[in-house]
Amino acid sequence: MKTSFNGNKPILVTGAHRSGTTWVGKMLAADKQSVYLGEPLNVAHPVGLFEKKIPHWYTYICDENGAEYLPSFIKMLNFNYALTAQIHTLKTKGDLRRTFIDQIAFLTGRWQNRRALIKDPFAVFSVAWLLKTFSCNTVIMVRHPAAFVSSLKYLGWFFDFSHLLQQPLLMQDWLEPYRAEMQQTKTDDIIAQATLLWVMINSAVHKTIQLYPQVYLLRHEDISLSPLEEYQKLYERMGLNFSQKARKSILATSNENNPKELNRQTSHLVRLDSRANIKNWQNRLSADEILRIKERTIDVASLFYTDEDWN
Repeated sequence: MKTSFNGNKPILVTGAHRSGTTWVGKMLAADKQSVYLGEPLNVAHPVGLFEKKIPHWYTYICDENGAEYLPSFIKMLNFNYALTAQIHTLKTKGDLRRTFIDQIAFLTGRWQNRRALIKDPFAVFSVAWLLKTFSCNTVIMVRHPAAFVSSLKYLGWFFDFSHLLQQPLLMQDWLEPYRAEMQQTKTDDIIAQATLLWVMINSAVHKTIQLYPQVYLLRHEDISLSPLEEYQKLYERMGLNFSQKARKSILATSNENNPKELNRQTSHLVRLDSRANIKNWQNRLSADEILRIKERTIDVASLFYTDEDWN
C-alpha cells in the first residue's frame, strides 16, 4: 500500500465544522508548498476531486470499510483529477470554473512535487484510518463549545442525526452511548443539536489524541489570539517552511481591520478580526443558552477549557 506521494506525507486538517479548519487549511497552503484539497468527504464534493460518493455527513472510514474509499484517496493524493467523471456533472458556469481551477491545481501539484493538504472536518472520526493508511501529518482543531454552537445558530445550520445513526460502524466504535439522546433531540432545537454534536465530536477528538500523540491539537482560540506565533509553530510541526508569503497571508486574514463578524452569505470566507471573533458567542447567545451549553458539555469541555474560558 502506498503511504507517501511524490515522496511527501499528506497533511490532514480536521475537527468539527465551524472550528477553523478552513482558515487553518488555507493558511497552511498559503506558501504554495502544498495543494489545498477541500472536503473530499463532504456529501456534495466535486467528483473530480474524489470519485467515491459520500453517503453521509461525517462518514466514518475504518479498517472494515476502508477498501471502498482507498482507490479514490490514492487517486486524489497523487493529484490525478477525475476530469471525465467531473465533466458529466457540470451544470453551471460556476461548476465549470471550479473544475478548471481544481484541474490546474492538481496539475501544478504533480508537476511541482507539492504536498497534498486535505482540509476536511468530516474526516474527524476517520483520523485513525487516515493515519494508519497514509501517515498524514495531522492537526485537529477544537473550538469552545459556546462559540461552535453560536456559529451554527447564527448561520441557521441544523443537523440531521440520521447521518450518524445510519452508520453502524460509527455507532459501534464511537457514538453508541449517545444513540438515545440523538433520537430524542428535537429537530427544531438547534442549541440542543449543536451542543450534542460538539460533545460527540470532541469526545472522539480527545480519545484520538490520547491514542495518537503525533496528532497536533490546536484550539481555535489560541491561533485566533496569536496568529503569527501559532502558525509558525504549526508550520514547523507540519514540516513546512514559514515564509514571508505565509506571514503576509496570515496577517491579511486575521488583522483588526477585517470584519468582526462573519457574513451569513459568505460563511466560508476567512478574513476576520480573529481576536474579536473569539468572543462573538457572547453576543449571539443568551445567558440561558450559554448555561444550557455549559451544563451539557462541561465533562468534555473541561478536557480543553477552563472555567475562565466561559467568561
